[in-house]
Amino acid sequence: MNAYEGPQAGGSSPTVSDIRDGPADEYWERLRQLMGPEGLITYWYLGRAFNQEVDPDIMRLRPDMRNAGGGVMAAPLAIAAPETGGWKDREAVPAPLTYSLRVLDPASDVRAIRISRETVRRGRRIGFSRSLVTDADNPERLIALTSGTGVSLGEAPPGFRPVDLPPDLPDAPLPPLHVVFGARRDSDGWRLPELTTQLASTSASLHLGPIHVVCEAAASEVAAAVAAEPIRGGVGGGSGPRSGGTTLQVEDWEVQFVTPGCRGPFLVRAEAWRGPVDRILTRFTLHDEGSEDAIVATGAAAFRVADRVFTSVRD
Repeated sequence: MNAYEGPQAGGSSPTVSDIRDGPADEYWERLRQLMGPEGLITYWYLGRAFNQEVDPDIMRLRPDMRNAGGGVMAAPLAIAAPETGGWKDREAVPAPLTYSLRVLDPASDVRAIRISRETVRRGRRIGFSRSLVTDADNPERLIALTSGTGVSLGEAPPGFRPVDLPPDLPDAPLPPLHVVFGARRDSDGWRLPELTTQLASTSASLHLGPIHVVCEAAASEVAAAVAAEPIRGGVGGGSGPRSGGTTLQVEDWEVQFVTPGCRGPFLVRAEAWRGPVDRILTRFTLHDEGSEDAIVATGAAAFRVADRVFTSVRD
């Protein structure tokens, strides 16, 4: 595997397993394997370090984390600040319930982001958390706000051991994130393959990372289709086709995690509507086709249409 290409989902993979299954004295080694280069690709590939003695809470923004205009995409921000109610792997088996992202700044010239996490409240099983996402080189520059709820699926045993740090990928052209995560566009919509260790969480279900990635691919596609349609009078004014050079920047991103995705393939169905002042709303639903089309996640996103391309850092 060449590091710049990343692990490709959908290929051969060991059997997906739940970290809670097995001897307690092997728990931390299982976590290391599940989060390592042959396991879940979400944090490893994006360079987001978790499960360290002290988490650095900084993630570099690469070109493959940006849209066509140079602004930051939703999925990388959602992966950098995942919001699982304040629980960490060192103390529990966390799972997300809801997620909300508000993007204030497209961060087109930002080298890296810093995530300042806060636990709002943690109950016996459900927790509430939020984060500030800022420019790592300028803490006064706010990029986004996130918030969410999560649930603890069980306690972790004592004896925490950190996992390996993610590698620094070489400065080379990288494929789009949806390619690395195995998402494909076919005649029915955007699909993820059947569940593998590369896409699975520690509780043996589809991880939040591929959920955000494939849903953003679907939402961006339907938003782009609506943006390309002629504007027909009404609020916002004017009629006729959009001018050339338009770009879409996500500003609001929300996901509800409905039920664990345990089998796959996973299909996203999405729709979009255009409003005034160059705003587009999208709605999406992710289904587990291998589990009788069960709904895994639903969500909505708001995009702004711009007639300019952001100046972006290309490192």
